[in-house]
Amino acid sequence: MGLRARRSASGSPGAAGPRRGVLPLPRLLLLLLLRPGACGAAAQGEAEAPTLYLWKTGPWGRCMGDECGPGGIQTRAVWCAHVEGWTTLHTNCKPAERPSNQQICFKVCDWHKELYDWSLGPWNQCQPVISKSLEKPLECIKGEEGIQVREITCIQKEKDIPAEDIICEYFEPKPLLEQACLIPCQQDCIVSEFSAWSECSKTCGSGLQHRTRHVVAPPQFGGSGCPNLTEFQVCQSSPCEDEESMYSLHVGPWSSCSMPHARQVRQARRRGKNKEREKDRGKGVKDPEARELIKKKRNRNRQNRQENKYWDIQIGYQTREVMCTNKTGKAADLSFCQQEKLPMTFQSCVITKACQVSEWSEWSPCSKTCHDTASPKGTRVRTRIIRQFPIGSDKECPELEEKEPCASQGDVVAPCATYGWRTTEWTECRVDPLLSQQDKRRGNQTALCGGGVQTREVYCVQANENLLSHLNTHKDKEENKYQSTSKSSAAPFLSITFEITASKPVDLKSCTGPVPNTTQLCHIPCPIECEVSPWSAWGPCTYENCNDQQGKKGFKLRKRRITNESTGGSGGSGNCPHLLEAIPCEEPSCYEWKAVKLGDCEPDNGKECGPGTQVQEVVCINSDGEEVDRQLCRDAIFPIPVACYAPCPKDCVLSMWSAWSSCSHTCSGKTTEGKQIRARSILAYAGEEGGAQCPNSSALQEVRSCNEHPCTVYHWQTGPWGQCIEDTSVSSFNTTTTWNGEASCSVGMQTRKVICVRVNVGQVGPKKCPESLRPETVRPCLLPCRKDCIVTPYSDWTSCPSSCKEGDSGVRKQSRHRVIIQLPANGGRDCTDPLYEEKVCEAPQVCQSYRWKTHKWRRCQLVPWSVRQDSPGAQEGCGPGRQARAITCRKQDGGPAGIHECLWYAGPIPALTQACQIPCQDDCQFTSWSKFSSCNGDCGAVRTRKRTIVGKSKKKEKCKNSHLYPLIETQYCPCDKYNAQPVGNWSDCILPEGKVEALLGVKTQGDTKECGQGYRYQAMACYDQNGRLVETSRCNSHGYIEEACIIPCPSDCKLSEWSNWSRCSKSCGSGVKVRSKWLREKPYNGGRPCPKLDHVNQVYEVVPCHSDCSQYIWVPEPWSICKVTFVNMRDNCGEGVQTRKVRCMQNTADGPSDHVEDYLCDPEEMPLGSRECKLPCPEDCVISEWGPWTRCTLPCNQSSLRQRSADPIRQPADEGRACPNAVEKEPCNLNKNCFHYDYNVTDWSTCQLSEKAVCGNGIKTRMLDCVRSDGKSVDLKYCEELGLEKNWPMNTSCVVECPVNCQLSDWSPWSDCSQTCGLTGKMIRRRTVTQPFQGDGRPCPALMEQSKPCPVKPCYQWQYSQWSLCQVQDAQCGEGTRTRNISCVVSNGSADDFSKVVDEEFCTDIEPIIDGNKKMVLEETCTQPCPGDCYLKDWSSWSLCQLTCVNGEDLGFGGIQVRSRAVIIQELENQHLCPEQVLETKSCNDGQCYEYKWMASAWKGSSRTVWCQRSDGINVTDGRLKTWVYGVAAGAFVLLIFIVSMIYLACKKPKKPQRRQNNRLKPLTLAYDGDADM
Repeated sequence: MGLRARRSASGSPGAAGPRRGVLPLPRLLLLLLLRPGACGAAAQGEAEAPTLYLWKTGPWGRCMGDECGPGGIQTRAVWCAHVEGWTTLHTNCKPAERPSNQQICFKVCDWHKELYDWSLGPWNQCQPVISKSLEKPLECIKGEEGIQVREITCIQKEKDIPAEDIICEYFEPKPLLEQACLIPCQQDCIVSEFSAWSECSKTCGSGLQHRTRHVVAPPQFGGSGCPNLTEFQVCQSSPCEDEESMYSLHVGPWSSCSMPHARQVRQARRRGKNKEREKDRGKGVKDPEARELIKKKRNRNRQNRQENKYWDIQIGYQTREVMCTNKTGKAADLSFCQQEKLPMTFQSCVITKACQVSEWSEWSPCSKTCHDTASPKGTRVRTRIIRQFPIGSDKECPELEEKEPCASQGDVVAPCATYGWRTTEWTECRVDPLLSQQDKRRGNQTALCGGGVQTREVYCVQANENLLSHLNTHKDKEENKYQSTSKSSAAPFLSITFEITASKPVDLKSCTGPVPNTTQLCHIPCPIECEVSPWSAWGPCTYENCNDQQGKKGFKLRKRRITNESTGGSGGSGNCPHLLEAIPCEEPSCYEWKAVKLGDCEPDNGKECGPGTQVQEVVCINSDGEEVDRQLCRDAIFPIPVACYAPCPKDCVLSMWSAWSSCSHTCSGKTTEGKQIRARSILAYAGEEGGAQCPNSSALQEVRSCNEHPCTVYHWQTGPWGQCIEDTSVSSFNTTTTWNGEASCSVGMQTRKVICVRVNVGQVGPKKCPESLRPETVRPCLLPCRKDCIVTPYSDWTSCPSSCKEGDSGVRKQSRHRVIIQLPANGGRDCTDPLYEEKVCEAPQVCQSYRWKTHKWRRCQLVPWSVRQDSPGAQEGCGPGRQARAITCRKQDGGPAGIHECLWYAGPIPALTQACQIPCQDDCQFTSWSKFSSCNGDCGAVRTRKRTIVGKSKKKEKCKNSHLYPLIETQYCPCDKYNAQPVGNWSDCILPEGKVEALLGVKTQGDTKECGQGYRYQAMACYDQNGRLVETSRCNSHGYIEEACIIPCPSDCKLSEWSNWSRCSKSCGSGVKVRSKWLREKPYNGGRPCPKLDHVNQVYEVVPCHSDCSQYIWVPEPWSICKVTFVNMRDNCGEGVQTRKVRCMQNTADGPSDHVEDYLCDPEEMPLGSRECKLPCPEDCVISEWGPWTRCTLPCNQSSLRQRSADPIRQPADEGRACPNAVEKEPCNLNKNCFHYDYNVTDWSTCQLSEKAVCGNGIKTRMLDCVRSDGKSVDLKYCEELGLEKNWPMNTSCVVECPVNCQLSDWSPWSDCSQTCGLTGKMIRRRTVTQPFQGDGRPCPALMEQSKPCPVKPCYQWQYSQWSLCQVQDAQCGEGTRTRNISCVVSNGSADDFSKVVDEEFCTDIEPIIDGNKKMVLEETCTQPCPGDCYLKDWSSWSLCQLTCVNGEDLGFGGIQVRSRAVIIQELENQHLCPEQVLETKSCNDGQCYEYKWMASAWKGSSRTVWCQRSDGINVTDGRLKTWVYGVAAGAFVLLIFIVSMIYLACKKPKKPQRRQNNRLKPLTLAYDGDADM
C-alpha cells in the first residue's frame, strides 16, 4: 500500500486534468463573462493555435520499497491524448509540461499500527440546520435539529505530530466527521419562593427590611434571564432618642506579606548587636566548657536549619488602612470616628511560598513485560519529589506520581503466562456415599454396585509454561552461540520434548473461567449371577466317549444349560454352577432302540382269537435321546415282539397296560429303591361257559425296578480363576494393544483348580468323573498396563509476609504442595513422597514508625519599628509578633529519617509558625496553664489547673487582680454512669464451629454440620448518662446477648424394608408379583422427600413373573372296573359307574414326582373322577377306550369336524350285541372344543436394579404369553407349534436416578464488618452448592448466607462548629475574621443520630479529616458591611442536579447545578452603588428530569392561590396571590401587576424563542406593602 509524500494527485501539476493554464470549459466561460473586455480577449485567443493534445495520468500505484517508512517509490502511467480522448504519440504533447511518473511515498507496514492512530477532536457547538420551511413552530416541543462537526487527523502517537490520513486508513477507516445533534428548547430562569422578611435595618426611626429568593434552575439555550432576587420595604420603629451616628470606623484588608527593606533590617540587626554586646559585657564568657556548649548548640542549630530546607520560612509584615466613612460610603476625617482605641494597622506574617517540586524522573519499565491479547497494556510510572513545601498558601502540592498505559518494547516480546484449570484422575466409583445418604442401616453391605459418585481434585497451572521455558532456553542458546563454539554437538532447539506432562500447581486465584466439576455420578456394573435351567432327566448308560468305546464302565448323565451368562462385575463370582452330573454304570452303550408304538395283537397261527404277539415299532436313538441313523444301532439288542392275548367271544377282556409311572426314586441305595407301576382294568367279564376267566386283582398291576444305579453322583467342580500372570512364552504382545476394547500391555495366563466331587461327600479321585468332560484349567488373559503414581512438581513456596510485622503475630510459615494426578494401579509404583512441605519464614523486620520532631521556637519577630513607630501607644522592643520553628522527621527510636517518610506515616505536619508576644513593661506575664489535675473518680469532684505570675509582673498591682487575671481554674469531673441496651435484630442461629463429630456422630462424606444446638446473638450498646454511645466494655459487656437456639435437623423420609415377593398372580403363563414398602416416618425440615406413595402410604414394586403351565399337573389313576348299578346277576353286565383317583403332582424332568396341594393345579383342567359306563355282557362286542380327538383345522369353523375312534377288542358271539360304530365325530365349535392361539406381551416392569445397587442402570422386563381365544393363558408350546411371529424385545435398559444429596461448601470465614462503627454493622459468611441435589436426594437448604451483628463501636469523628459572626477588631465594619472550632463528636452511625461532643482524647487515633478534606480551616477573612452599604449576601446552597429533558427523557447534555447571591441594601439613597446579583453554575452527575408548571387552587371569593410546582411535587414559588383587590390605588395596582408578571416569567416557557435578555437586572424590587403576600 503506498502513500504519497507530496501533494495529492488532484493538486499536482497537470494531474489527470487539463494542462497548466488551460481551464475546464465551464470555468473558462465563467471567467470570460466576468472579465471586463472579455470579448476582446476572446478575439485575441482566436489568433493563437488551439491546443489539441494533453498529457493524461493514471492513478498512483502501490508504494514499493525495501524498507518500511518514507523511503518508498510509487509510479503511475503518463500518456499523451487528443482532446477528443484518443491516445497519440508522446511527441505531440509538449515535453516541458509532462507530469512526473514517479514520486517518493510512505510504505506502510503492519507494525505501523502501534505508531499511528486517528486523533479525534471534540465535537463543536451544535449549529442549526437551515430548515426547508422558514416558519418555525409557535411552541417549542423537543428542540431544533442541528449538526456538529469535529476535526479528525492521523497522528504519530509518540510525538503527537500529524501524518498523512492514508497511513491511518490502511488500518482503520476514517471516523465520522459530523453528526446530527439537538438544540434543546429555551429554558427560562426559575426562582424559589421568597424568604420571610428580615428585621428592620434600624432599631429606631425609619429603616428598611428585605426578603430574598434564590435561583432554582438557570436560564439555558436562550431562555429568559432571572428576575430580581431581592425585595425590600420601608419599616418604621419608635423615634430615635439620640442622634443617629453618621460615621463608621472602616478597616481595610491586610496588604500582602512583605519583607522589611534592607535598611530596616540592618538597623534592627545593629540594635540587636548593641543589646548583645551590653549583655556580653555583663557576663564575659571566658569559661572553655561554656564555650564548648555554645559551639555544640550552634552546630545543632545549623543542622536543624539544613533539615529545615524543605520549609523556607520568612517572617515579614503586612499593613492595613483604617478610615472613617459616612453613610454614603465617602471617606471622612478620622476625628469624626471618635474611639478610645484604634485598630492595629500592622502585624507580623509569614511570606507565602508556593510548593516546589523536582523534575519528573525517567519512566519506570513497563509493568507488563509480555504480550497478552486479553489485556495488552501495562502501566509505567514516573515520580517527582517535593523540593520545598508550600507555606501560607492554600494551593496544595501537585501530584507526585504519574501513571500511563504502556506496551512492552523490544524485538521479540514473549507471550504472557496463561493459566488454566487441570484435574486429577477421577477416583474409583463409590456407591457407599450414596448409600449412607439414603439409608444408614444398609451402610455395611459389601460389593455394592450400580450408581455411585466419584470425585477429583482441581488445581491451577500455568498453561503455556513449556512454551515460555522453551523460548527462554532458546534465547539463552542464541546468546551462548556467539560465546562458545565447543558445544556444537548440542541438540537443535526444535526438538522440544514435553517429557513432564504435569505442571506445578499455582495459586487458584490465577485461573479464571468456570471451575471444572469435582464430583460426578458414575456406574459400577452389577454382577449378573449365572442362571441355569432345571436338570434334564438322567440319560441312559453310555460310554464316556462314544468315539473311543473302552471297557465296560460307563456313565449316566444329566445336564442343565446356562440360561443367563454371568458377568464378573463388582462382587460377582463370575462362576456358574456345574452343568453336568454323572453316575457310573455298567454295560454302557452309545445307541439303543426305542419302542415308539405297539402294533395290533396278532393271534398265533392265523386264528381269530387267542394268544398272539405284538410287534414294536422302534427308532434308533443316541445317549441324548435324539433319533439317529438305524445303522448305528446295529450292535444294540433289537426289542423282541411282546406276547399278547386277543380275547375270544365270552373271554374276559382286559384293557391295555397304562404307561409306566414315574420312578419313585432317582437312585437306589440301602434304604431306597426305585419302582415304577403300571395297571390295567377289566373291560368285560367272561361268560359262564367256556370263556377265559378274568385274573385276580393282583394280576391287574405290574411293578418293576427303575433307577437301580446307586445314589453316588459325581461332578467336576471349578474354583475361581486366579490372578492374571505374565506369560513369558508369549512375546508378540510386548506392545500396547487392545483386547475387548481395553488397553493391555501383554497377554498373561489364568489358572483355576478343577476337582472331582461326589455329591454330599466331597472331593474324590478324578477317575470317578468323566475325563473327557473335564473343564479347562488354563486360559489366556490380558494384563492391564501398570500405572505408576504420578504427582505434579511442587508448587512455588507461598510468600512470606513482605510487609513489616506490627506487634507479635506468632511464627509465620510458608508452604508448598503438589497434587497426585494419577494413582498407582496394577502393581505400579506407590505414592510415597510427601505432598506438603512447610518451613518457617525468616522473621520480618519490625515495622518502623515515624514521628515529627519539633524544635524550639525561634525568637519572636516584630514588625519593623519604622513601620509601627507612628502608631499610638507602640513601644520599640515589644508587642505582638510571629515566630517560627524547625521540624524534622525521626524514627520511633529517635534516629533521623527522610521527610517523605513522615509525610506518609506520621500524620499532619505540626504548626511551623505561631503568634507571639514580647511583653512590654506594662504587660502582665504568666506561665502557661498546667494540665488539669486528674479526677479521683468521685461523682461531683472538681479538677484544677494553675499558672503563676512571672518576672516584674509580680510587682504590678493590676496583674495581681484575680478577677482580671485568674491563677487557678476549676472544672467539675464528669459524673459517669453507664447503661447497656440491646440494639438491632437477633442474628441467624449459628452453630459452633469445629465440633462436628461430637454433635453429629460419625462424619460421612458430604455431611456438614447442618443442625443441632447453636447460638444467636444480639448486639449490646453502652450509653453514658448523657445518652452518648461509649465502648461496650464500660458496661462490663462483651458486646452481645447470647441465646441458645436449635436448627432442626432434616429428617429424611423413612420407609420400611421391602416385603417378600408375593406369589405369581397366575399359575400358568405370565402374571405379576408384587412387593411393597410402607411409610415409617415422613420427611421434615428439608429432609429427603418420599417417593410417590399410594393412598395407604405404600410404594410398590411390580415385576412380571412366569409360571410354567406344566409345573403342576393332574395325574389320574386308571379307571376302576365299571360297577354295574342294576346288576344282571347272571351275566354281570349292564350300565354302571366307574371312578378313578385324580391327584395334583409336581412335574419334573423325570416325570410327575411329588403329590402337592390341589389348588396348585388348574381346576378347569381337572380330569373327571367318575363317569357312567357300560359293562358289556359276555357275548357282546367289546371295544377299547376311545382314542384322542383329532385336531380341528384352524381357523375354527363349525363346518369342520373332529373325530375319535376306538378299536374292537372282542368280537361278539353269534347272539351277542354287534360292535357299534367305532368312530365319533363332532363339529369344531370355537372356545368349546376348538381354540385359536396368539402371543400376548405383558406391560414393562418397573426398573429392576441388582440387589446390591442403590441406583443407576437397571433393566425393565416383560413376558411373552400364549393366550387361548377364550382368554386363558396356556403353555407357550401351543403358540410355538403354530410358528407364530414373536419379534418383541423382552428386555430394555433403564435408569433409576441416583438420590444425590445436596452438598455444600464449608462456611466462608466471617466477612469484615459492613460498618467500621455504629449500631448497624453486620458480618456475613456464605457457602455455595458444590453438588446440586438430584433425584430423591436431600434438597439444598434455603439458608446460604448467615449474618450476625458486629460489636457496637462508637463512631468518633472531627466536626466543625458553626462559623462565628464576622468580627472586626476595634472597628464597626470592613475586613474582619470569623472563626470556628473543631471538636470530637460521637454518634451511632445512623443518619438521624445527631453527633454529641466528647473529649478530644477519643479522636486522637483518627486522622483529622472533615468532609474529605485534610486541611483544617478554622479562621477566614470576612467582610462586615458598614451601615448604609449595599452588598451581596452569601451564596445560596447548590440546587439539585437537573438534566435537560423532553417528556421525561434525558437529551444527554449532562446535569447542571446553580447557586446565587442576592443583593442587600441598607439605605435607599445608596441604590446606585449596589453590585449586580450573581448566579453560578457547575456540571454534575446523577441528575434527574424536572418540569415546572403553574398550579392554582379553586377561587375563594375574589382570590385564589397560585404557585409554581416542580414535577417531584415541591412548590418552588409559593404565591397565595390575591389576583384582584378592590379599592387599590392605580399606582399600587401597576406595581402589583409588575410583581406578578416577574414571578410569572420565572415559571412560564415563552411561546416564541426570545433573545437572551440582558442579565444586568435591577437587583432590587420595591414591594408595595399589602399588595402581594409572597
